[in-house]
Amino acid sequence: MDRLYIIIPCYNEEKVLPITSGMFLDKLNQLVREGKISDESRILFVNDGSRDRTWDIICELAGQDPHFIGISQSRNRGHQNAVLAGLMEAKDRCEITISIDCDGQDDINAMDAMIDEYHNGCEIVYGVRKKRTTDTWFKRSTAEGFYKLLNWMGAEVVYNHADYRLVSSRVLQEFANFKEVNIFLRGMIPLVGFKSTSVYYDRAERIAGESHYPLKKMLALAFDGITSLSVKPIRMITAFGMLVALLSFVGIVWAVIGSLMGNTVSGWGSTVCIVCFMGGVQMLCLGIIGEYVGKIYLETKARPRYIISERTWEEEKKSDRNCKQ
Repeated sequence: MDRLYIIIPCYNEEKVLPITSGMFLDKLNQLVREGKISDESRILFVNDGSRDRTWDIICELAGQDPHFIGISQSRNRGHQNAVLAGLMEAKDRCEITISIDCDGQDDINAMDAMIDEYHNGCEIVYGVRKKRTTDTWFKRSTAEGFYKLLNWMGAEVVYNHADYRLVSSRVLQEFANFKEVNIFLRGMIPLVGFKSTSVYYDRAERIAGESHYPLKKMLALAFDGITSLSVKPIRMITAFGMLVALLSFVGIVWAVIGSLMGNTVSGWGSTVCIVCFMGGVQMLCLGIIGEYVGKIYLETKARPRYIISERTWEEEKKSDRNCKQ
């Protein structure tokens, strides 16, 4: 029987965790009763350096039911690194992993269809939103534009898929060879290959608490996704530079001809406009190039992508040792 690990990243989730933890446990027990997974399956919470009682709640849950386990990062390292930490921790302990957010927005009942597709031979199953009716117009339009932009840039991403997915341990063993420091999982997982499919579901409102992905973080994630998966922006700079150079050459020819014919007219406004335009173009191009250089700099350092400081099962061992003493 296949063991399933449900990977749940948590950051300041003390309000929502007591509610959704029971929902995840009920779903796990249902899958066990139906014979789809082994009773050795686990719900793995990943505490991403929370500043509230999230880790205390995870430890309490682990003490109440053996199906709950947890790991804690040494500091906050971001959602993508938290998911990666959970996946790497689980890859040698189970046959199937499903990553899902803690807020209860993703339909946990879609797990049934995901596991069915896994048993049908798919190593990766993407959870894809049917529609975005729960989002504001701004968030819906920018999110859909983001996926279209990524695909246009040449990055292989699944439209309207975030980080709700089933990944087999076989895929994770190969994915462990990807050593990038700049992580964008929804674009990296498809690069591994293997047979994949999608399961569609409706996304609900957040059960409790506030979203930890404001516009600033969403834009940062989008920019990381583009620069981590595609070099097309650099090629666009080259093409744009060639176009500007061509226009400049035409302007030079025009200026020389005008000078020879005695038709030159001194104009301060036009000169300022050209200088400002060229200055803006150069700063934009340098900014994009600098972003890539910065990523290269971080990659060459090869710093760890996550550091696990605590595990609930280690806490249990400490408790046992204290009892014996």
